Amino acid sequence: MTLPDPAPARDTSTDTDTAALRFPPGFHWGAATSAYQIEGATAEDGRTPSIWDTFCRTPGKVHRGDTGDVAADHYHRLREDVRLMAELGLTAYRFSIAWPRVQPTGRGPANPRGLDFYRRLADELLAAGITPVATLYHWDLPQELEEAGGWPQRRTAEHFAAYAALAGEALGDRITRWTTLNEPWCSAFLGYGSGVHAPGRTDPVAALRAAHHLNLAHGLAVTALRSVLPTGAEVSVALNLHALRPLSASAADRDAVRRIDAVGNRVFLGPMLDGGYPADLLADTAHLTDWSFVHSGDQATIHQRLDRLGVNYYTPTVVSATPGGAEPARADGHGAGSASPWPGADRVGFHQAPGERTAMDWAVDPSGLYELLTALARSHPGLPLMVTENGAAYPDGPGPRGSVDDPRRTAYLSAHLAAVHRAVAEGADVRGYFAWSLLDNFEWAYGYTKRFGLVHVDHRTLARTPRSSAHWYARVARTGVLRPPGVA
Repeated sequence: MTLPDPAPARDTSTDTDTAALRFPPGFHWGAATSAYQIEGATAEDGRTPSIWDTFCRTPGKVHRGDTGDVAADHYHRLREDVRLMAELGLTAYRFSIAWPRVQPTGRGPANPRGLDFYRRLADELLAAGITPVATLYHWDLPQELEEAGGWPQRRTAEHFAAYAALAGEALGDRITRWTTLNEPWCSAFLGYGSGVHAPGRTDPVAALRAAHHLNLAHGLAVTALRSVLPTGAEVSVALNLHALRPLSASAADRDAVRRIDAVGNRVFLGPMLDGGYPADLLADTAHLTDWSFVHSGDQATIHQRLDRLGVNYYTPTVVSATPGGAEPARADGHGAGSASPWPGADRVGFHQAPGERTAMDWAVDPSGLYELLTALARSHPGLPLMVTENGAAYPDGPGPRGSVDDPRRTAYLSAHLAAVHRAVAEGADVRGYFAWSLLDNFEWAYGYTKRFGLVHVDHRTLARTPRSSAHWYARVARTGVLRPPGVA
């Protein structure tokens, strides 16, 4: 999804609206998490290892050898965490279901104890007046399926569809908002291309195969869910779309944007929303593969009606036609590595966007979120949108009195919510916003060194302390009105 007439990179970190902004009635105010990052209990009640359990135990892959074995211990603190959500005024909570907890081998019968955990979670949320929004896959592929070939193998998509039907049938009486995949770009290109995410492979052809089979898994899962869910249930997908900026206005840099747009955005948007892979993507990667793993009928299977499209956004991506700049594997902000996650774009450079930076070294630029939402509204009118992840990491800990003051996170959220409001005012049908994240968690290859939570978690005692940003967000959620930080 190439943004129209992109301008050279610029510092827009201070672009905020100082007036009070009112969001539409019924707008969902949420927070998001994922199973492996917060649940813990990785060997309890029948759960088997995922690729992330294995990856964490591979020396040198995760900072300090951290694992998700305990994480935030949400598995045992479910009620406490739902009470926190209610105190924050959340109207929706986006979480993921751990595939190896529900279907330990990735195939065959369900694990009743795993399903019971998600039944309890949904029941607690509904009792608190919070809509549960379940994601079927947030990167925790059962290890047994990876050993059978993982996402580069077609059978994995078929297994995923069976898992989707199993979960939907078991939980559809409680959960009516479903997301098939979270950030399949990361699963394919960081997991199988750069190797900075599980399972840690570095094969560009395997990454492209994985991308297609994730697309196929999505299409099959949409059909499977709709066959078992009650009327009125909604199905979506969450994509980490790249807000692309050329380093300069040159034709060469603009073509670099086109190439990264193809393998970063349209590799999923094309088949999911438009019915086919873009011709330039196939041409750009022809030296790697002939795409013969795309079978007849696959693109029609992938092209399923969506009730909503989830957009995950943190920072823009700045590219040039000249190699250099930031390490290629870091260009999306998800970690460093020796191989590039961008198949077919090896002659493209990645550069730091200007402006204030978060603890992840990501530029703060809310205009990128506005641009993504408005571009989607133009290219796919009538498709409801959700901001399914947006947030910032800062090293904010408790002060002398035990409270946690984090004005930078509050400013980040405020500026990005203002960008959402601007998009809504210009006609984008954005139905809700999910802050990432509810809790400090296991931040993948960074271990426990990066803190995104509205709620501070002491990783030693597991005590929860809502940050000042949480109290600010609660006021916005309860009123539906965004005012500048510090204005009552």
